[in-house]
Order: sequence, then C-alpha cells, then structure tokens
Amino acid sequence: MAHHQHRRAPGDRPARRPPGIRRFLGAWDPHRGIPGPEPKGLGGPPHIPGSGPGPMGIRRVLRVRARQLLRTPRTVRTTWAATAARTPWSTGSAGSAGSAWIRGARRNRVLGAAAGLAAVAVVCASAGTAPAPADRTAAGPSAAGLAPSLAPCRIAGAGGIQMSEGLPTPSGYTRSKGRVRALNLMIDFPDAPGVGPALGRLAEFFPQTAKWFATSSYGRLDYHAEAPVKDWLRMPMTFEAYGIDRGAPFEPGYRWLLQDIVDAADPEVDFDDYDLVNVLVTPNAGPSALDTVLSVTFSDNAEAPAADGVTLANTSFIYSRQDDGSGSYSRTGYRVLPHENGHVFGLPDLYTAHGGGAVGHWDIMSEDWGANNDLLGWHKWKLGWLTDGQIACAADKGVTEHRLAPLAGRDRRPKFVFVPVSARSGYAVEVRTRAGNDEAVCKPGVLIYKVETDVDTGRGPIVVSDSSVDSGGCARLPNVNAELSDAPYEPGETFTDREAGVTVRVLDEDADGTHRVRIIRR
Repeated sequence: MAHHQHRRAPGDRPARRPPGIRRFLGAWDPHRGIPGPEPKGLGGPPHIPGSGPGPMGIRRVLRVRARQLLRTPRTVRTTWAATAARTPWSTGSAGSAGSAWIRGARRNRVLGAAAGLAAVAVVCASAGTAPAPADRTAAGPSAAGLAPSLAPCRIAGAGGIQMSEGLPTPSGYTRSKGRVRALNLMIDFPDAPGVGPALGRLAEFFPQTAKWFATSSYGRLDYHAEAPVKDWLRMPMTFEAYGIDRGAPFEPGYRWLLQDIVDAADPEVDFDDYDLVNVLVTPNAGPSALDTVLSVTFSDNAEAPAADGVTLANTSFIYSRQDDGSGSYSRTGYRVLPHENGHVFGLPDLYTAHGGGAVGHWDIMSEDWGANNDLLGWHKWKLGWLTDGQIACAADKGVTEHRLAPLAGRDRRPKFVFVPVSARSGYAVEVRTRAGNDEAVCKPGVLIYKVETDVDTGRGPIVVSDSSVDSGGCARLPNVNAELSDAPYEPGETFTDREAGVTVRVLDEDADGTHRVRIIRR
C-alpha cells in the first residue's frame, strides 16, 4: 500500500509524545526501566561491557560523538520543535509527483572521520565479502525509453496526481536498475516482543524477494538485502502508543516510530550505505492481516527523519503475515515485500476500493496475496527493465504489424507495444505466459490494458481489457482474481475502442509463444 503523505500547515504541530531520555553509552530508558546496552563491536576481540567499545566499535563511537557535537543534544524528547531542531529534514516539493507526495533528496555524509572504518554486515542476497558502497551516481529512477521513435508513447504524468503512471518517474524514488542495497531492520515492542529469532523473520522474505526482482527485471536490478543488526530492535513505546492503523498518516506516529528505529539502530548502522529501508515488524504486533493489512510504504518522503546525512525517504513497513491458511505461506508470503518495494521505485497501487478487479493477478501491484505473479510490461518499461529495442510505439494512423515474444523471456526480442490515444493515456499490448514469475496464468495470450497517467494510485490508473467478459475466468486459486484470469486475447480475437479509433487484432501464434498482432489506427 502506498501512503498518502499528509502535508502539515505552517504552525501545525503533532501532539506531544511521551518524554524519554536516551544516551548512547550506558543509557537509562524510562520506557523500559532498565539500563540500555552499550554499543557492541561487529568483530575483533570480545568486548567486555563497561570497558569501552571494542576495536570494531570505534567507528560507531566516532559517529555517535560527532552527532553529539553537530546536533542539539538528544536529552529529553518533549515537543515537535525539539525534534525538528536536532534533525535536519526538508519540506521538499511535490512537483509532478503530486501535491501529496514529498520528494526526498540525498544529503552529504556528515561524518567523514568514520568513513574509513569498514563494517561487517549480514548479507542475505549474496555471500562472501561485504559489498562495496552503493553507486550514488546512478541514484534516482531510470529513464524509460530514450529513443526518439518512442517519444509519442512516453505519456507524462499530470500535476496533482499521487504516484502517477507517467514517464519518466520523478526523482526522489529509489533507482530501479543496477545494484540496490536494502537495509532490513527487525523491530518489536514492549507489548509485542519478537517471536523467535529476528533472523527467522528476515528469512520469511529473503532470498525470495531478491530472486523475484532478478527474475522480473531480467537481471537488470541487483537487489542486495542486508541486515547488519541481527537481533530484534526493541522500541521504547508500546505498539498501541504509536497509533499505527491502516491508513495512518506519517504524522505523528510513523515519524516517532521511524525516529526511534533510527535511534536504536544508529550505533550499528550507517544509513548512508543503503538505498531503501525495510522495517520488518514482529508479526504479533497489530491485527492479523486477515482482518486488516497494515503494511505500508512511505516513498519519496522528504519529511522523514534523517540519519547519517540522508533522509529515510523510501521506507517500507511490513506487519502481520499474509497467510490465508491455504498452506502456501512459505512459498508466497514474502510477496508483500516486492509489492511494497514497488512503491519505493515509484509504482502505484493498482487495486482499488473494490479490490483487484481492475487488473486482477496480472501485476503484483494489484494482487500480492496468493500465487506468484509479475509486473505489467508498462511497469517494466517505467523501471527501465525493457530496452528501447523491445518496445514499439504505434502512434501514427494506419496499420502496423508486430511480432511480440512472451514478456517473461530473458531474450532481447520485441515484447511490448504502446498505442497512445492522448497526452495522458494509451493502450499497452504484451504477451503473457506461464513462465518466470507468472505461475498462475491459465490462459496465455495477448494482454491488452489501458494506462492513464492522470489517475491517482489506488483509483485504477490501469484497467485490463477482458476478452471474455463475465466468463468467471479459468483460475481457481486462492486470492487470484478469477474473472480476469482469462483476459488475454487469442489468435482470431479482436479488441476495439471505437471512440479512440484503435483496433488490436491477434493474427497468429508461433510454437515458442510469439504472437503476431495487427494494430489499426483511424
């Protein structure tokens, strides 16, 4: 679920949060009533509590001490003004992303003194040595389709739209190509202590999530999941005290929670090393996902707290397990995370208030429960995973024919045609088969759908055309939209939008699943 970011009016301050005193070394925390732990080294000789940091803990102490010099001391958290005074965050600008979405900006690293000391991380997506620093020169969304012939099909977003489907994706989101480092933090609460080891919670999502992105992106997104903190991070307040509920705004509860996460993890984490943050909440905090799904992402959010000189603008929160009781959770329960991470890459929700009836199971941004599924070709173009040579733009009047290979294949053949019908809308044409991440496809064929860049997230910016209206579909799987499961068009079938003057006719199919389509524009 992407979140609608509430913009504060000048002078509008959140309610006072309960006071707390936290110091970095040997802290007393009134929310817990016990002495807090000292920072521990990540390696080297054993560290004796009370004797100062171990050799590998020096880096953290340098960072801590530098912050104490550079910021207003973290003594008593009382008012919003005190929080704002010690933490540098920007109000940002919504720009083309819409008035309710705040764009983040990376800031320079604060602590150069500690930059030369390496830290050891638990790396889930790869093994061996610790990964090299992320390539900051590639930050931001990838440009989609730069060839001049594709210009008429790069329909732009509209002002005031939340998470528009327009091209290109605005800056402020996480880049979607190359190496992306994801920080994973497992948290619990005094009233909801973590069940089992924290790394067990991590294993519910990795390496499956990294593999999902590798498959969907044809290897163009190298997703590295890392967990430098291997234990549960205990929050200072109860889960209830944060006021977390479905649809809860960022202010004030999520700001408090995210700031407390930063405070707890900061001695062991250099946030500037990462491109996005996954907060894996103990699943016993809050209601069951069968009752209400709390998982949410705050993306492109420049008003988030800062740590190590960067704003945590792209953060996903994962709560109770999406377990429908069908026995498939061990295989499919991780899929809420690729959905939420889709938002940090700039993708909107495709489900609506009426569920997944607009797109069905054809995109994980529509349905992330149940059997595995992939992204639509439009989203793969938007994320930079399809090359210019794999995309055709049918912008001119007349008749054109196209041979389209299945979208799931890792080959470099043409896979996608777009037919613009206005400056803000058009039809996408692609071939879907039971391959790659698509394991629930019961009727392979040519999928046709309309994209509208002036429709908000969660309001139906994409609508799939059903070749067999009211058929009941062919899928009989839990949490898979049945009606649209047989939506693809087969050879001999035709889609027509008379008002737009567009006809798409499926001519034939090769043995390897390649389809030949004819597009007529009047």
